[in-house]
Amino acid sequence: MLRLYDYLPSQNGWKVRQLLAHLDLPYEHRMVEIFQGAQHKPEFQALNPGGTVPVLEVEPGRAIAESNAILCYLAEGTTYLPEGRFDRAKVMQWLFFEQNYVEPVIGSLRYWTLTGKLERNAAGVPARRQRGIRSLEALDRHLASRDFLAGRYSIADIAVYAYGAWAEEGGFDLGPFAAFRAWKARVAGLPGHLATRYDYSIDPDASRDL
Repeated sequence: MLRLYDYLPSQNGWKVRQLLAHLDLPYEHRMVEIFQGAQHKPEFQALNPGGTVPVLEVEPGRAIAESNAILCYLAEGTTYLPEGRFDRAKVMQWLFFEQNYVEPVIGSLRYWTLTGKLERNAAGVPARRQRGIRSLEALDRHLASRDFLAGRYSIADIAVYAYGAWAEEGGFDLGPFAAFRAWKARVAGLPGHLATRYDYSIDPDASRDL
């Protein structure tokens, strides 16, 4: 059985949980106490040398790290990852966009805000705020003429939704981005959408630095 090493408030973890739910795949759920340093233990780093969650162990001794890589693995052979060369590359385009312009920018500001770390990271806030707005502008332009990022609902939408949909929790105003807001509602209204999220408040150690 698949084994998912996860941290519930992580939206990177949500991505994997969402696709597993869509695919109706059974899996064993293992929680990793990241604010207590569990990700630095040798047994975990044997699965992922980078020491981050999520990690999907597909069989004993074989594991995949990085949320978007896990999405690609799970989506192979399904409608969530197209077979055609061009269509597949378009999905990859948005997966790379998410990892460069959404998660490290919007995701970081959201994380700092929700865990009370915004002030201690104040030097990095203005640049991320500007980059985040440009990212939302790009997404809004693209979605103004299409329902989903890569033609049909795919792992590209799952990846970008994970942090992009909750940009307001990082201090972004989504008011100007009508097409993006419509896409957010469209994704949330799909069958099997995993609406359950977990606040950092469930972890009393979340105010610590990683």
